[in-house]
Amino acid sequence: MNTTRRALLGGLAGSFALPAESAALRDRFLKMIDRPRVPAEAEVRLLERSGGLEIYHLAFRSEAGQAVPGIFLKSEGAAGKLPVVIVLHGTGGTKEGQLGLLKQFAAKGFLSVAIDGRYHGERTKARKGSAEYVAAMLRRYQTGKEYPFLYDTVWDVMRLIDYLSTRPDVDAKRIGAIGFSKGGMELYLAAAADPRIRAAVPCIGVQSFRWAIEHDAWQSRVGTFQAAADAAAKEQGEAQVNANVLRAFYDRVAPGVYSEFDGPKMVPLIAPRPLLVINGDSDARTPRPGLMECIDAARAAYGDSRSFRFVLQEKTGHKVNPDILQSAVDWLATWLSAEKN
Repeated sequence: MNTTRRALLGGLAGSFALPAESAALRDRFLKMIDRPRVPAEAEVRLLERSGGLEIYHLAFRSEAGQAVPGIFLKSEGAAGKLPVVIVLHGTGGTKEGQLGLLKQFAAKGFLSVAIDGRYHGERTKARKGSAEYVAAMLRRYQTGKEYPFLYDTVWDVMRLIDYLSTRPDVDAKRIGAIGFSKGGMELYLAAAADPRIRAAVPCIGVQSFRWAIEHDAWQSRVGTFQAAADAAAKEQGEAQVNANVLRAFYDRVAPGVYSEFDGPKMVPLIAPRPLLVINGDSDARTPRPGLMECIDAARAAYGDSRSFRFVLQEKTGHKVNPDILQSAVDWLATWLSAEKN
């Protein structure tokens, strides 16, 4: 390992102490999403051995009434404590949809794992799509129960790390994660809240909800849960969704998401851990000016540290181009494959 990377990792070996104001923000977020912990009661079964890899199905409890399904991969015969990469899917996606990426990481010597987000994949009757997820958001708006938009899956990720940290084949000091769209949002929130995530790559998810609302640039994001927003507008006596409707919707569904827990406030909490942010320069779901507020805040937190990197894909909307995805895989492998802290 080169001297520069050794020095960087050495500087990350502590407890990631935050300034008082930032620590208080993290504490408020953790308090909001907290709920009674239950034993994980994890169940693991081997699905197949293929191409030198072992593929397992995982199920664990993250809270009462919530069994979290996942899959994890590792190389056949892998010995010792392995670094880990968690992969988070986007709206309408599933853990199985990340299998190609999981195989890449497993082939590099990682234990790679993906879970189904709340109301996705195995956690739905349909086993696919986002209809049940959007319906759950509307129920939250109407009843105040659960946090299906982002926050519940953040909790699941933290409980996943609790479980992984108990495994004899996991190096708990080398756990990283990559997430896409919805998964990218969940990842920057989870990494801000949980310093056990030692390296993070939120893709096409970092954004400012506040900026989008204030500049009438929220429509594309709302399109991912349009039916719930439309129903909320009707209940508020409005013919269609507008900025005021959206504020009221977010206040009930994801409190603080456009204010104290917005991207420009939460992303800097990841410092000084390695952070790679990937977005498209013309992605309407993560409007560029709001995105840049997050990036500017991150740069202020990281200073001239090489552990922060931002990639703005040119002439690209809401996607991650293959060459950039490969660079993200290599970036995580570089940081997490380094000597143990």
